[in-house]
Amino acid sequence: MKKNISVIIDKKIKKFNKSIKVTADKSLSLRALLLASQCIGISSIRNLLESEDVLNCLKALKTLGVKIEKKNNIYLVYGNGLNSFKTKKKLTKIFVGNSGTTARLLSGLLSTHSDKFYLYGDKSMNKRDMSRVIEPLKKIGCFFYPKKKSTLPLTIEGTSMPLAQKHIEKKGSSQVKSLIILSALSTPGITSIEEKKISRNHTELFLKKINADIKVKKLKKGNLITLRGQKNLYAFNYTVSSDPSSAAFLIALTLLTPNSKLKIKNVNCNSTRIGFLKILKDKMNANIKVKNIKKVFGETVGTIVVKSSSLKPIKCPKKLVPSLIDEFCILFIIAALTKGLSKFTGINELRHKESDRIKNMEMVFKKIGIKTKSTYDSLEIYGNPNIKIKKEINIFSNYDHRIAMSWAIFALVQEVRVKIHNFETVNTSFPNFISLIKSIGGVIEIKKK
Repeated sequence: MKKNISVIIDKKIKKFNKSIKVTADKSLSLRALLLASQCIGISSIRNLLESEDVLNCLKALKTLGVKIEKKNNIYLVYGNGLNSFKTKKKLTKIFVGNSGTTARLLSGLLSTHSDKFYLYGDKSMNKRDMSRVIEPLKKIGCFFYPKKKSTLPLTIEGTSMPLAQKHIEKKGSSQVKSLIILSALSTPGITSIEEKKISRNHTELFLKKINADIKVKKLKKGNLITLRGQKNLYAFNYTVSSDPSSAAFLIALTLLTPNSKLKIKNVNCNSTRIGFLKILKDKMNANIKVKNIKKVFGETVGTIVVKSSSLKPIKCPKKLVPSLIDEFCILFIIAALTKGLSKFTGINELRHKESDRIKNMEMVFKKIGIKTKSTYDSLEIYGNPNIKIKKEINIFSNYDHRIAMSWAIFALVQEVRVKIHNFETVNTSFPNFISLIKSIGGVIEIKKK
């Protein structure tokens, strides 16, 4: 059983000037494993993120008969081609932990197997919406039980005769888009997705690199993605770059700590992932530069250099929302400590993440005296950089890693004692968060239950 961990932060971080590397990208690590399982031959993956989400994905693939080994810090995935999962029982039980990406993308691959699979997650994952999985996969001939249930646990019954369909993706969800694409790999004919809101495109870039029959055409609004299924894919060698969503916390810490500078190396700078940097740099007056830019396996990778800055409040453009969906919690912290009114609209997707992030961030803002207003789809924050908090603040992460880390950054830049409960949830995406913070001078006390 996982130990419950609380952290206490009661010391403000001192100025720093450091060069660091953050953990590997979670989205790319998960996609590398899932796609390697569908290739013919042995794929090698370097710098795989060894977080709970990724390790749960790896265990799920092993449950489905995929041989995976670790040798000299390189993960070897022995793929047997499309639709090659092996099942020994009539109903295969698969645990996805807290990983919504694993649950959703893996559902895409399972949808073309004529077997039954019982998917279940942890307490937090079992509350998250799966209707976005059920609707497109029912269209191709897949069944879900119990009927009318839209959260895990769920039983998926795949089909041996999947039908290529035209799908419309309106949510700006890369997970929905990717699960349809992964399902299409084993579906005869051409599957098309009209992407109304652009979201991260790692799956498409990856598949192009391994010669899948995939095309992306720009439309006036969005993209048209087409994929011809049943083309064999072959093993690859891949190195995972660093996660921009993890880097976001260190960027925020630097911006909010006077006279500080940080260099973060080898970060994935895919244009669909750096909305956070664009907003800070172009709209909030942040001193951020991206250097040493190169292409690695279709992805843009660079070094982010950030210096502490005097920031301005923000009216966040709706069009950037999908490209910073994982960074909103820490952006809300920055807005709360920046003088003036910041407005965020088109953010209802945040209500369907590991927790309702709008509601949970607002609850703590209220506790500490930061005024906010919200609707289902928006949040206004009245920033106050001179806020004074005299009593200890208790924060419950609601098993949401990004909420836990965001309040840790807040505590490190304020004169306040903060206790964050269930901090172990950070291991789902950023297992060395505490050690990295300590390496640049932050003081975090760990309490185990």
